[in-house]
Amino acid sequence: MNRADWIAGGAMVELNGHRLFVRQDGAGSPVTLVHGFPTSSHDWAMTVPYLVAAGCEVTTLDLLGFGQSDKPRRHRYSIHEQADLVEAVWRHLGTGETALVAHDYGVSVAQELMARDPGRLTRTALLNGGLYADLHRPIPVQRLLHGRMGPLLARLTDEKRFTASLRSVLAQPVPDELLHDMWVSLARERGHHLAPRLLRYIDDRRVHFHRWTGALEQYEGPLLFVWGPEDPVSGAHVLSRLRRRRPGAAFTVLAGVGHYPQVEAPEETAGALAGFLAGG
Repeated sequence: MNRADWIAGGAMVELNGHRLFVRQDGAGSPVTLVHGFPTSSHDWAMTVPYLVAAGCEVTTLDLLGFGQSDKPRRHRYSIHEQADLVEAVWRHLGTGETALVAHDYGVSVAQELMARDPGRLTRTALLNGGLYADLHRPIPVQRLLHGRMGPLLARLTDEKRFTASLRSVLAQPVPDELLHDMWVSLARERGHHLAPRLLRYIDDRRVHFHRWTGALEQYEGPLLFVWGPEDPVSGAHVLSRLRRRRPGAAFTVLAGVGHYPQVEAPEETAGALAGFLAGG
């Protein structure tokens, strides 16, 4: 599904003083999908049909500062606020207990939600992300954007530079059209200028390391990791610790896949998630 069709299937909802893009598909057991940095809920477009077919009611949203949602300029973005907004979406939709699936930046949002109310999360599936701050290996452009020169570099970013950076974390070929849709979503309302502010999540992970690590390691619900081991940011080196710390969890390791399992290996990823969410 292309970006335009994806957007047409959702709506803008005002929550906590911000307008967020929210979409729901299917009927049945609730599941919420949380995307990563620097993209949007459209990352899940190839996943959602499988989950709907598995009997899920699927909620997706663009986090604040991403995709179609508001992109306030001088805002102090934080993982805690993003978690507040996910909870606000749940209140708006009348969602009670729900399964949760998260990728990249979204795994930190998921860890904060796990810390707040783990009993609300019936099942949790996590895809390549910095679950342990000390193992996070941002690519060079992210380190630069997170530094003093970040605002200038963000303004110099164009589609060519964005595409090159994104391909550096992928291990499988991805269609140019999909990468273009990612850029258009990012660049809407000059959203790429916000990268230095959004990258403060790196600091959030360090500050809240013990809270979020504890939430992950103490979570008692069914837990699945869907992982691309060729990811230079959060790949095999994270996977090895997860196997030690969460030996009872389920693992789907996608050989030859990098940072975006749901984009690089959409059928395998969606199949693993559908089986897990159906109780398999």
